[in-house]
Amino acid sequence: MLKNEKILLTGPTSQVAFPIARELAKHNEVYGLSRLSSASDRTRLEAIGLKCISADMAQDAFDHVPDDFTYVLNFAVLKTDSFDQDLAANAEGLGRLMSRCRKAKAWLHASSSGVYHHAAHQPRKETDPLGENHRIILPTYSLSKIAAEVMARFGARQWNIPTTIARFNVTYGNNGGWPSLHLDWLVAGSPIPVHPERPNLFSPIHEDDYIAFVPKLLAIAGVPATITNLGGPPLSVEDWCLYMGRLIGVEPQFVETNRVLASIVLDLTRMHQLVGATAVDWRDGMRRMIQARHPETPLRGA
Repeated sequence: MLKNEKILLTGPTSQVAFPIARELAKHNEVYGLSRLSSASDRTRLEAIGLKCISADMAQDAFDHVPDDFTYVLNFAVLKTDSFDQDLAANAEGLGRLMSRCRKAKAWLHASSSGVYHHAAHQPRKETDPLGENHRIILPTYSLSKIAAEVMARFGARQWNIPTTIARFNVTYGNNGGWPSLHLDWLVAGSPIPVHPERPNLFSPIHEDDYIAFVPKLLAIAGVPATITNLGGPPLSVEDWCLYMGRLIGVEPQFVETNRVLASIVLDLTRMHQLVGATAVDWRDGMRRMIQARHPETPLRGA
C-alpha cells in the first residue's frame, strides 16, 4: 500500500471505502470526509486512525478542507431517489472538491458498472454504450454515476489532475456487500430474488483485491482520465448462493422477479493490462465472509 502520504477519502463509512480507509491509515495520514450524521460514524472512523472532516457533498464549498493532499479517493455517493439532491452531491460536489484539491498527484473516482446499458450476458467494455440499468432498484443511481464520471473527466482536463475512473462491479468481503445480503437470507431461510434472465451473471471482486488495486489505480491516473472496469471472473448469483448454502447446510430457494438487477458482466481485458488480475478465489472469499459475518454458523465443508 501507499506510505507516508496525505490522503483524502470521501465516503469513508461506506461498505467499499471503509476497508480501504482502514488499510491506508496504517501507513499514511488519512482524512475521511463525510456528513458524519451520527456520533458513532466519527467514533468508528477515528478508531481506525482517520482524521474526520464533516462536509456535505451536495452543498459544501469545502473552504475548510485542506488543499495539500497528495492523493484523493472519492467514494462518496448519495442515493436519495431525488435527482436534484443526488446530482448536486455526486456530480456538482465532486467538481467543487476537485477544484479545491487540484494540487493532488492523482485522483481515484469510484464509479460503477451500473453506468452501462443493459446487454444481458454480453461482457461490457469501457467503450460500450452507457445506460441506467439500476433504475429498477435505485432510480437516480446510474444517471448520477454517469454525471459524476463526466465531472471527473472535466476536472481532470480543466485543472490538469491525473485521474482514474474505476467502474466497480459487485463488491463483497468481511465488510459486507450484495453476497452478504444473500448470506443473511440463506441463514434466515428466506427466498433469494433473482432476475428471470438467468443465470444472473456478474463480475464480483473481493475487498482484499480492490484494496490491493488502489496504488495501481492511482499510478495509472492520467489526463484525460483513465477509465477501467474493476471486477473478477464472471460468476452467477445462483452459483455463489448454492456454494454458500452448501457451506452452511441450507438449500437456496430462488424466486424470479423483475424487481432486481439483471446481469452486468465485465470485459476485464483493459483492467488486466493496466493493473492486473484479481488474486482472491471467490470460494475462499465467500467462505471468509461467512466466518466473519456469521461466526455462529458452523461450516460443513466445500
